[in-house]
Amino acid sequence: QVRLVESGGGSVEAGGALTLSCEYPGDPYRRACMGWFRRQAPGTEREGVAVIYTGDGDEYYGDSVKGRFILSQDYGKSTVYLQMNNLKSEDTAMYYCAADDRLCYGGSWSRSETYTYWGQGTQVTVSS
Repeated sequence: QVRLVESGGGSVEAGGALTLSCEYPGDPYRRACMGWFRRQAPGTEREGVAVIYTGDGDEYYGDSVKGRFILSQDYGKSTVYLQMNNLKSEDTAMYYCAADDRLCYGGSWSRSETYTYWGQGTQVTVSS
């Protein structure tokens, strides 16, 4: 089973920035829907944050992060990045990278059950 490799979490003050990265091991030119979900408290649903289709750069963002978070990718390394700007206390969560070998679909990109591969999670803590 493939495990995505995440890095970049940490603690920051409100208004600060962090960048997460996620590598999908194997084919460096893999075309997949990749991105992040977050869980803000144990036992709660994973919330879709942002995803990108590595084949053409098509992106989707959750309403709570639009205008603050920015996706990018290094296509030759099968790695995507999430630049998180103007962080707020409500962004505090465990962030999980997710991927699936398909297009990202506008109607279902935020449904966690549609992703096959996951990372171990990285904690982001924003203090106010």
